[in-house]
Amino acid sequence: MSISLAPPHVSEQTFTGLRCKECGHMYELGPRHVCEDVCFGPLEVVYDYDRIRSRVSRATIEAGPTSIWRYRDFLPVAEEPIDVGTGFTPLLRAKRLGRALGLNNLHVKNDGVNMPTLSFKDRVVSVALSRARELGFTTVSCASTGNLANSTAAIAAHAGLDCCVFIPSDLESGKILGTLVYNPILMAVKGNYDQVNRLCSEVANTYGWGFVNINLRPYYSEGSKTLAYEVIEQLGWQLPNHIVAPLASGSLFTKIRKGFQEFVQVGLVDDKPVRFSGAQAEGCSPIAQAFQEGRDFIKPVKPQTIAKSIAIGNPADGPYAIDIANRTGGNIAAVSDEEIVEGIKLLAETEGIFTETAGGTTVAVLKKLAEQGRIQPDELTVVYITGNGLKTTEAVASSIGQPFTIEPQLASFHTAWEQAQASHPHLT
Repeated sequence: MSISLAPPHVSEQTFTGLRCKECGHMYELGPRHVCEDVCFGPLEVVYDYDRIRSRVSRATIEAGPTSIWRYRDFLPVAEEPIDVGTGFTPLLRAKRLGRALGLNNLHVKNDGVNMPTLSFKDRVVSVALSRARELGFTTVSCASTGNLANSTAAIAAHAGLDCCVFIPSDLESGKILGTLVYNPILMAVKGNYDQVNRLCSEVANTYGWGFVNINLRPYYSEGSKTLAYEVIEQLGWQLPNHIVAPLASGSLFTKIRKGFQEFVQVGLVDDKPVRFSGAQAEGCSPIAQAFQEGRDFIKPVKPQTIAKSIAIGNPADGPYAIDIANRTGGNIAAVSDEEIVEGIKLLAETEGIFTETAGGTTVAVLKKLAEQGRIQPDELTVVYITGNGLKTTEAVASSIGQPFTIEPQLASFHTAWEQAQASHPHLT
């Protein structure tokens, strides 16, 4: 089934330039991501919020497509976007998980069913490749821990763009297959993500390609804001009290915060405090370590965890994530690989959602914070699930049950059912 592009958007664009997050220096809207003239800080897209306020309302948003492009005025795309149905994923009231954790108002934002590749990366890539096409790039690329490679390859195929993506060579087989099926050029690098990323910076400078998380990063990262917009809308146009999200580079954390602030700024939702808590795996937890030690800077680490999709040892937006957690009264915590597997199983057994290791990390941290009393029972809490468990089946293969193999006879079933009841006491 073909998916058509979103309808043309009438009137002028709402984004006006790029600005350094550190020194405030302004740049034109080109393919750049660092403040080369002054301080080498990261660049961020600047918007005309007065223009946005005059153009949007709850009614205009609700009348838009059921994808991220219903929030078109808040995204850095001037022309017809690449719309593959990305976004507007379910926000589920997690009653059974909440009961298990003592939380009465828990919701799960499930991007593990996102289009087209079952992770939140479909949001950022849809924005980045739309902008790449506007800037004249014909070859696109990325440095990825798996999900981003899947998404870049898929959406590039849909858009007819040439694609060459880079991954660490030890990724899960599901993510490798989930990239190769779209027939890009896939480079498996003998090294960790940070080494892959450094190589990609050299390739970007040498070949002039559009790298979604390098020279297109300011535009790419804006796609994560749609996870904030959707939650507000799905909660009946209100902010949550507390969110828990995974931390890799830290960008997702900062953009959810920016999305909340933007809807407040243009009058779409009433303001109230929102606490931000982040989740990392102990085997790659530079942000959590800095937060627990009271530091505002990151000490790079070498990743060693099953949660490969969030295994970034030198996270670019780590200091900003720490600042947000501190400012909002949130937390940043880490959990072991064993706790990650238990988090995957807990979410599956209570809510019927199979998440990958990043989601297992987030649920395990949610559990830890709830047990420590750092999430109040009646707080309206949203936990973000960013990827699908079918991509990382190796992580849980040895920790779940096996089927009962029986003969096609009732007696054989009776015997197996008695065995099943012994191992599952709740069965009757």
